[in-house]
Amino acid sequence: MVAQAHAIDLYCNTDKTVAMVFPPKNRRLIIGNDFPLFRLGHEVIKYVSSFKYLGHVITQNCSDEEDVQREIRNLFIRTNMLIRKFHRCSFQVKITLFKTYCLSMYDIALWTRYSQHCVNRFLSAYHKYLEMFLGIVDVTVLLKSY
Repeated sequence: MVAQAHAIDLYCNTDKTVAMVFPPKNRRLIIGNDFPLFRLGHEVIKYVSSFKYLGHVITQNCSDEEDVQREIRNLFIRTNMLIRKFHRCSFQVKITLFKTYCLSMYDIALWTRYSQHCVNRFLSAYHKYLEMFLGIVDVTVLLKSY
């Protein structure tokens, strides 16, 4: 395999390359939990239980809950930046800024496996951060008007 890769000038960064084992849906089909070392040339590829690929967190159990949690953290970071820099802007400008910087969640269309509790945490964080940025107590009144 390595000889063919060198023949076509294909190089792999083994520091960024990982392997993941997905368990079968039927637990009775599991033969063992230990897997042999996976090598690429002379380098050993490490096994991981989750990793980020193109901004989306992929886990062994195929759940999107870690990615939802990552999006909540990103929403918190963006909102704090907006509060720090634009706290004196008008209400309408704040709404536009929040829509622009905090609603650009491109990978949420990939979410397919998550719990209702996880979605409720996301919605709660969204409402909390919007209230913090706009400086209002009840955001539901605002959302009904838009």
